[in-house]
Amino acid sequence: MCNLVQKYNIPGPRYTSYPTVPYWDMETFSGKEWKTTLQQSFKESNRTEGISLYIHLPFCESMCKFCGCHKRITKRHDVELPYIHSLLDEWKLYCDLFEERPIIKELHLGGGTPTFFTPENLRLLMKGIFRRADRAEGYEFSFEGHPNNTTKAHLQALYEVGFRRVSYGVQDYNETVQKAIHRVQSFENVKRVTEEARQIGYTSIGHDIIFGLPFQQLEDVENTILKTKELLPDRLAFYSYAHVPWMKGNGQRGYKDADLPTAGEKRRQYEKGKELLAKVGYHEIGMDHFALTSDSLYTSMQSGRLHRNFMGYTASKTQLMVGLGASSISDSWYSFAQNVKSLEEYQHLVENGIIPIYRGHLLTQEDQIIRKHILNLMCRFETAWDTDERYFPELLSTLEKLKEMEQDGLVEISDNMLKVNEKGQAFIRNVCMAFDLRLQKKAPETRLFSMTI
Repeated sequence: MCNLVQKYNIPGPRYTSYPTVPYWDMETFSGKEWKTTLQQSFKESNRTEGISLYIHLPFCESMCKFCGCHKRITKRHDVELPYIHSLLDEWKLYCDLFEERPIIKELHLGGGTPTFFTPENLRLLMKGIFRRADRAEGYEFSFEGHPNNTTKAHLQALYEVGFRRVSYGVQDYNETVQKAIHRVQSFENVKRVTEEARQIGYTSIGHDIIFGLPFQQLEDVENTILKTKELLPDRLAFYSYAHVPWMKGNGQRGYKDADLPTAGEKRRQYEKGKELLAKVGYHEIGMDHFALTSDSLYTSMQSGRLHRNFMGYTASKTQLMVGLGASSISDSWYSFAQNVKSLEEYQHLVENGIIPIYRGHLLTQEDQIIRKHILNLMCRFETAWDTDERYFPELLSTLEKLKEMEQDGLVEISDNMLKVNEKGQAFIRNVCMAFDLRLQKKAPETRLFSMTI
């Protein structure tokens, strides 16, 4: 396996979308066409499956050096209400485009640190959202909580407006690692917020664990998972640290490449973690995710409903996802659009009645076919081209690129189907890259992505 890691450990996308953001065609994109596809998608899907809503809450009191998300570091909490008003104004701009009230199937509060906001202000935000929308049957609302500042009042307030899932960023319990990534939090804090969520009635509690962090050893990963076993969260994200120090806005320049585990060491961390998680009773879901059999992520994988979008893996698919807030990305299925990243610009545009997008991509017919194949691979580790709608002219050359992976025992290719076997699942990003026609046609001039392993 170590030789395979060395062979296939190259920079590559994580495929929360296709095309990936660096390959969006900005020249053919326009706000007018984006709105047209948005309205089309809403009309097609609102009453049948509902829509998804992602709300970006960008404020953090301190910088976590491992994080590549768009955020604003501040201890001033007077920023909360003006930002909430901007979010609700943006939501109104979208609702004014729709012919009827949106029916929300999935809603996620991401960040930043959503629990930077007071419970009262989070309740105010949700009240404003549902002044113009309804809840779908079987809806799923979730938020990201910081173990150090999530209070019982936060949990109670969001539970009362429909939230039943919360995820906590744990990363690693070793103090040296925590200090290196500037995310110091005790096991006692994680235990407190996990138990409080259960007591209130949350049905899905998640922990995020990262391997490959600076100064992290194999025994640190083992210790973190053994501690996690004590709390038994319903689902886990167990994923590789993405070292992208060239990206603006993160603190990853604070340590050197030599401080990081090698690719082989990272792989051993992952394999040991996966082995321990299996012993506890967790099942691997897609890429980097694990769940107990009682969790909706597991049941959706079993039933073939698992989906992946800019929110990560979700238990059901919605055709339309609206992103609110600075830097958020929306997906109409036919096109993508991203909001401006600057808080000041975002708020200025919304105040002037302008949906604050600054770039996007209109999917071609070829894009839509490739997107379906990559979604199949990321969610089910297989894809097929048994119908005309799934065929594309470059298929034979795509399969030729996968011949070496087939010889290495990572994939199985038949006349009309590709399957990624258990050994190959660790290299799923590499498999998807063979289907990524935009990546094939124009290799990046500079490094854009983290390593695949």
